[in-house]
Amino acid sequence: MRLNGEISIANVDDDDDGDGERKENELGLIRSPTPTAPPTRLVVGYALTSKKRQSFLQPKLLALARSKGILFIAVDVKQPLSDQGPFDVVLHKDYGQKNPNVTVLDPPDAIEHVNNRQSMLEDVADLNLPDYYGNSVIGFWALKLLIGRVTVPRQLVFTTDPSSIPHEVTKEGLKLPLVAKPLVVDGSAKSHELFLAYDKVSLAKLEPPLVLQEFVNHGGVLFKVYIIGEFIKVVRRFSLPDVCKRELSKIAGVFPFPRVSCASASADGADLDPKVAELPPSPLLEMLARELRLRLGLQLFNVDIIREYGTRDLYYIIDINYFPGYGKMPDYEHTFTEFLLSLEQSKYEKVLVA
Repeated sequence: MRLNGEISIANVDDDDDGDGERKENELGLIRSPTPTAPPTRLVVGYALTSKKRQSFLQPKLLALARSKGILFIAVDVKQPLSDQGPFDVVLHKDYGQKNPNVTVLDPPDAIEHVNNRQSMLEDVADLNLPDYYGNSVIGFWALKLLIGRVTVPRQLVFTTDPSSIPHEVTKEGLKLPLVAKPLVVDGSAKSHELFLAYDKVSLAKLEPPLVLQEFVNHGGVLFKVYIIGEFIKVVRRFSLPDVCKRELSKIAGVFPFPRVSCASASADGADLDPKVAELPPSPLLEMLARELRLRLGLQLFNVDIIREYGTRDLYYIIDINYFPGYGKMPDYEHTFTEFLLSLEQSKYEKVLVA
């Protein structure tokens, strides 16, 4: 006898034309149907680092995806992609070029654009939001008064000669304190090392290549906006405290600070000043996400946004991350599964139209 599956009775032939089944019924034994998995609708090939696999491909996501007919398969980077799959969705430039019917998430050249902190914010600096709000057509300036203004902090890029940094900062008129960030985001711990500089002389101690960004007081809270296709989820994270002028006059030096936007620093549910805790307006986030998807050519990214303290509608984008830690996003497995199914539906609709 085998538990939790089919129940077999000894001396029952396969061709006993039902006698075996009658004997089972007489004994009060009911044959349990073997559960069958739904047919595979979508095969997703992935090439992720071990750290990303652990944080993203969690059991809840895999189980939910499997129940929806979505199968995740690791791409063997040592083997030609043409010998693997076939995949419906994959992250690989060459495979996407040779197989136009495969959805590539996301194009490597677009990813490289946001892995550089100089280029990642260029598309935000000249951002033009649509001139409508709700169903009403209004002037652009009126729109900004209604839902908010989005910009980026002033910043400078240095690739060589740290001794020139103090002079260039003075020349360009950047205001202290300044946030120092590595220029390239490559997924390493070092690429996320951030420093806060309180005086210009100490800037010469920094190691280029780097970006210097004006620090904007924002009440110690940032908004992490996760974008998965057309889906948007915003969460609050504790950030650096505000810096007052009195503090700035007493402190000198460059100080490292930890990554403050991780899940353990969640500010959702915390006892915050309502003016600080208020989320950015949904219409603003929807238009911003739509515009950035078009400009960046990406579907999987997040945006770190702060609101200048003392204002209600002045927002700054301080960072953009490709394929962020979605495992930290509440209910990410449901959102990502529905996103993948939407890709399948979109592909099906294109076939019908063709």
